[in-house]
Amino acid sequence: MEHLLEFLASIVIQTIETTGYAGIAVLMALESANIPIPSEIIMPFSGFLVWEEKLNLFKVVFWGAMGNLIGSVISYYIGFFGGRPFLEKYGKFLLITKHDLDLAERWFQKYGTVTIFVSRVLPIVRTFISFPAGVAKMNIWKFSVYTLAGSFIWCFILTYAGVIMGQNWTDLEGYFRKFDWLLVGMVFI
Repeated sequence: MEHLLEFLASIVIQTIETTGYAGIAVLMALESANIPIPSEIIMPFSGFLVWEEKLNLFKVVFWGAMGNLIGSVISYYIGFFGGRPFLEKYGKFLLITKHDLDLAERWFQKYGTVTIFVSRVLPIVRTFISFPAGVAKMNIWKFSVYTLAGSFIWCFILTYAGVIMGQNWTDLEGYFRKFDWLLVGMVFI
């Protein structure tokens, strides 16, 4: 697992060093489209480049949040157009029942905006929340506004942490890994 993270980190670093803001947007879009590229590497490294005065803080945050929105909308529409039929047919293998899907749909109708906004600042959950929002057919405009707002906060926090840490930006990863395991445990429970 550690070698995989090191490999991903090298790809992230090389991509951002080569393509700048466009690379940040693409990587964050991929991360939000359920491809496990950790934003905990993308944004702090970008913050390090801000610290080195190679990138601009607000452009990094803007393009990170825009990438998040693009990837999240892709994941949302995958859930919207194919998620429910797929889960109704194969969900039993994942211990998901039709009752669970109905419950999730009612949850998103009632608490969807808060759920989307809060989940955007939670590791792991933030990557996968768009798909169930699409399955539940949450209003796309509300989804997009709250996704962008929450993503902006997440990108700012991670980027600014990278700026503060400077050349020691990689030290941040250990802190985020602790939260990942805590959240995995909470989701499992």
